[in-house]
Amino acid sequence: MRAAVLWSQGDPLSVEEVELSPPGPGEVRVEVKAAGVCHSDLHPARGDWKMRTPVVLGHEGAGIVREVGSGVTTLAVGDHIVFCWTPACGQCPSCADHRPVLCDRLDKTTYRNKLPSGESHLRARDQALAPFLSTACFAEQAVVAQEGAIKVSRDVAFEALASLGCAVLTGVGAVTNAAKVPAGATVAVIGAGGVGLNVVQGAVMAGAARVIAVDPQPAALALAATFGATDVVPAGENAVAAVRDLTRGRGADFVFDTVGAPSTLTDALAAVKKGGTVVLTGLSRTDAQASVSMFPFVMQEKTLIGSVYGSGEPARDIPRLVSQYQGGTLKLNELVARHYRLDDINAALDALAAGAGARGVIRM
Repeated sequence: MRAAVLWSQGDPLSVEEVELSPPGPGEVRVEVKAAGVCHSDLHPARGDWKMRTPVVLGHEGAGIVREVGSGVTTLAVGDHIVFCWTPACGQCPSCADHRPVLCDRLDKTTYRNKLPSGESHLRARDQALAPFLSTACFAEQAVVAQEGAIKVSRDVAFEALASLGCAVLTGVGAVTNAAKVPAGATVAVIGAGGVGLNVVQGAVMAGAARVIAVDPQPAALALAATFGATDVVPAGENAVAAVRDLTRGRGADFVFDTVGAPSTLTDALAAVKKGGTVVLTGLSRTDAQASVSMFPFVMQEKTLIGSVYGSGEPARDIPRLVSQYQGGTLKLNELVARHYRLDDINAALDALAAGAGARGVIRM
């Protein structure tokens, strides 16, 4: 099959023939139909996240199960699936506490670009290739753990499903699971990219009274408005003042930082009200550090929380999001702004780095 291989960080990905061995116990082989292009793919490609190469990138996508290994109980050949890059063990304390995205096993597997079995199944140029985030779906096929493939309805187009397994789940889940935004709240969202747009629509679905989108790109702000933002604010030195003006000087009840830069976190803490909550979902460089002005943070009783992958249970949340899409309350098609072939993967990453809004999708 063909896959996009990162042989050295900072170099372009190479689309070439690779070998894929059959699935082992508890694993399935998936024909990849569509894959979203996410900043979490861009960071390792550009060297922001140091990791061993060679690796096949891609962690957000959808496809069809074509082969199942022994012991697989949750999937069958022909099932349509959304990839889940947090295949949890189901047994550790975090899993027992219904927090599978914090599964203890992920530190030893997913975050080291390994499957739970330890096998890579991928090989090219007489070398083993690591599966990025235990998924590796910038490829025509992928072998993943059964927990890394969530069965969904066959009635939904793969392009619509492509971003559901990361951007949609992360953004909507940050609102509903992490922040638990109540109806009538005022929400500000810093960054109107793939995750930010889903925070916007998650806030709308939660019944927020006001949703303020902040982004440097006019096109991204215009798109945020179509996703339900009531107000749009150009990012920059006046953004915090604008958020406060829109909230009668109080600040927003909740501010979501989907960028994850030191400067955006500073703005988020300044834009949230006394007693308000800042939710950080954005991932930047692994060595990024931000400072907090401690005295006002204490005196104003602000809260800062991190949220990874929607802070929920993907096996439950992904089918629920599909149902919400089918019911007309969740936008998925509108997230897809650019289409690429696998051969165009480097152009897709370049567009993402340049700040192109919404999602680019690779069609296999």
